[in-house]
Amino acid sequence: MATPKRKTSHARTAQRKANWLGALKGPETKACPHCGEVILLHHACTSCGYYKGRQVIKIKSEEAAG
Repeated sequence: MATPKRKTSHARTAQRKANWLGALKGPETKACPHCGEVILLHHACTSCGYYKGRQVIKIKSEEAAG
């Protein structure tokens, strides 16, 4: 296997990482259609427990009230 002849400089390493890390984005989010909270895509809402228009998780605050 080939080995490098010279040490990779810090500037070259930082430039490579900056190009790669600059292309990354945060997780996609949207507003919950039931309660309006910000949630991750393809996840059940943590505040109301709804996913795709139906309740899939029972939330403790709702259990105590009802």
